[in-house]
Amino acid sequence: MDFIDLKSQYAALRDNINARIQKVLDHGQYILGPEVKEMEQRLAAYTGAKHCISVASGTEALLISLMALELQPGDEVITSPFTFAATAEMIVLAGGVPVFVDIEPDTANIDATLIEAAITPRTKAVMPVSLYGQVADMDAINAIAARHGLAVIEDAAQSFGATYAAKKSCNLSTFGCTSFFPSKPLGCYGDGGAIFTSDDSLAQACREIRTHGQSQRYLHTRVGVGGRMDTLQCAVVLGKLDRFDWEIERRLALGDAYARKLRAAAPGVQLLAVRPDRDCVWAQYTVFVEDREAVQAALKAAGIPTAVHYPRPLHHQPAYARYAEPEACPHSLTAASRVMSLPMSADLSDEQQDEVVATLRAALA
Repeated sequence: MDFIDLKSQYAALRDNINARIQKVLDHGQYILGPEVKEMEQRLAAYTGAKHCISVASGTEALLISLMALELQPGDEVITSPFTFAATAEMIVLAGGVPVFVDIEPDTANIDATLIEAAITPRTKAVMPVSLYGQVADMDAINAIAARHGLAVIEDAAQSFGATYAAKKSCNLSTFGCTSFFPSKPLGCYGDGGAIFTSDDSLAQACREIRTHGQSQRYLHTRVGVGGRMDTLQCAVVLGKLDRFDWEIERRLALGDAYARKLRAAAPGVQLLAVRPDRDCVWAQYTVFVEDREAVQAALKAAGIPTAVHYPRPLHHQPAYARYAEPEACPHSLTAASRVMSLPMSADLSDEQQDEVVATLRAALA
């Protein structure tokens, strides 16, 4: 069993994807070819955002967004420590200081009630992470940001396709940044990402920054990066889009089924809470377990792959330890010791899911 089944997805989409790739090979416009604009237009329409700017990766999306906000050395960005390193990494690379705020223990998303107390005169932005595919409490976060004149950057690397209060992830704040890494809900076959915004001036800044700060060819009006998403990767995304609505529906159904089956068969497993005003597209189906290493070992012996997202909060990573005391963010510390992700993708069969649940039940017995 695969942890994420990309082979079955390709088998279902082979003709679409191959035709899209062949078209690029035929026209030869590998950088900023017509598929780039087509993908951007279709994804902007999907989210409802005015602008979509494709970039080289989800990581680059965060960096370019911070650069567009003209983050200055020492400016602070409030975020969660319970996330992949790229979230804080880009803040530091842009010259900023990550300020870690703890998570809600049941959703593993940033606790919006703790954000205001972390704001200082140096705070420039808030960067909530839509972990595992569920958006954080964006209404509360946006309200706090508005009171203090702050930008909000949704790190939506895991949540493209998710819905919050009848709006799509990536269209909920100043910026939404997603990733098309192959394992994401919408993935390409390499690295890729996108920035979403409805602010015309910020969109223009992002477009210039992704192409070395050029406002036109060889006129560099700002410092930028080489941050374009190549045409072939955009073609892959386009090849997957016609099936994407079905895949999201399937992810939602599989998430509901996992919850129902685990409650019945493995009551010792704590499920991630999903708030009633939003859904979760389950980039990873993550649960909380005790004695995780033993449980993982038992599942591995039975041929069931698992993963841990994430084993250390960022303030316990050597590169970011200086930004918080070791005992800070206790809910993040607890989550890091207990989270375990189970196989999840739109092509996971009901029978495979039953096998995962039965094996997990036996491992906990």
